Amino acid sequence: MIDKIIEYDKQLFLFLNNLGSPTWDLLWLIITDELTFIPLYAILLFLLYKKFGVKVLLLFIVIVAVMITFTDQITNVFKRGFERPRPCRAEGVMEYTRFIAKRCGLYGFFSGHSSNSMAAAVFAGLLLKPYYKNLLIVLLIWSFIVAYSRIYVGVHYPLDIVCGLTFGAITGFAFYKVSVYIIRRYVGEIRLDSEN
Repeated sequence: MIDKIIEYDKQLFLFLNNLGSPTWDLLWLIITDELTFIPLYAILLFLLYKKFGVKVLLLFIVIVAVMITFTDQITNVFKRGFERPRPCRAEGVMEYTRFIAKRCGLYGFFSGHSSNSMAAAVFAGLLLKPYYKNLLIVLLIWSFIVAYSRIYVGVHYPLDIVCGLTFGAITGFAFYKVSVYIIRRYVGEIRLDSEN
């Protein structure tokens, strides 16, 4: 059963990866670069500051730093535990892969880009949902695009992406709940969810 799932995963990867073309390569390389979205993070921080003030913003920054460190470390634990070679290193797959990434790490299960982008999307989207109701949807779409970029550039299988997105969503939600608890307990009543 697991062997069949892995085989389907490889086939789906090769199908999706080979949809790419040199015309779009630069765009997807920009999307997959972690530094590309610094302006987006800056805008989200500004929106958080605007709605919650500097004291709560500083708390959010600490919580986000802990959240990203947590997702990164758990991702690394899974990568070292499963030792699943990335498609750009796997015999029988790498020969047919459109590999355009700058580098190919050793192991790929699961995707850190996917988990980090989804955790950030869920965390910020839920915090700002009472003020910008469509922001969560926009951030989720952004996270899916970032996740797909990892298939496009040839460094992750679809299963790496799905597991990364799932873990990121759970992590983002958990850290959102922790933030709500801390702020309500130590900062006071502020509007943090759509029920207020």
